[in-house]
Amino acid sequence: MKGILGRKIGMTQVFSKDGKLIPVTVVEVEPNTVMQVKSVETDGYNAIQLGVFDKKEKNATKPELGRSKKANTTPKRFLKEIRDYEGTYNVGDKISAALFQVGDVIDVTGTSKGKGFTGVIKRHNQSRGPETHGSNYHRRPGSMGTMLPKRVLKGKKLSGHMGSEVVTIQNLEIIEVNENENYILVSGNIPGAKNSLVLIKSAVKNSRKKNPKEIISYEDVVDEVIEENTEALEDNQIEAEASSDSNTNEENEEENN
Repeated sequence: MKGILGRKIGMTQVFSKDGKLIPVTVVEVEPNTVMQVKSVETDGYNAIQLGVFDKKEKNATKPELGRSKKANTTPKRFLKEIRDYEGTYNVGDKISAALFQVGDVIDVTGTSKGKGFTGVIKRHNQSRGPETHGSNYHRRPGSMGTMLPKRVLKGKKLSGHMGSEVVTIQNLEIIEVNENENYILVSGNIPGAKNSLVLIKSAVKNSRKKNPKEIISYEDVVDEVIEENTEALEDNQIEAEASSDSNTNEENEEENN
């Protein structure tokens, strides 16, 4: 398994060369630093610990400072372990967005947006009661259960805190990888608010074939427009020169006459 930490920036849309519009989420992926390498001999399992986004040394604990010095880097704000990783890494190595390729199928894990205290209609998508005719039943949770237990059974869908949970969306596709500008475009939406931490890992249940999509970049569009404008200017210059030559020829003939 391979994975990398990033930060959700927001959503936008791109066009593929076959004319399809693809909604994508922009994930900022700065180079991750390998802060620790765990093995079966020393820790009982194989894993690497990734760190991303610097934080001030005065806000770091002594263990964090010691770990960052071993990795020859600054203290990191976010740390995450990835088990059964692919390849071999050493402490201090950098992992960039080039770890993934266009067309890879991934799972994205993040913390969903917190909605606060909500009722059963919003939290569990239940239906409301009649509005009129004195029903007196509108947005309540309904019956609490049978009579004999004389208590609310476990698992009853009631009102309460909604959101702010760790959510994983599976089988999303990578549309674009830009190592120079440190971002990845992921098809569809991913959990979390803007600027929240997300973990991108290779898909666990993927059964699809890799089918990378070619998207239209703004550079290609600008180049095409520039080429069209230059061709139009050249045609206009040729027409102007031809018209000026014809005018001079007519003037010469009139003078000769």
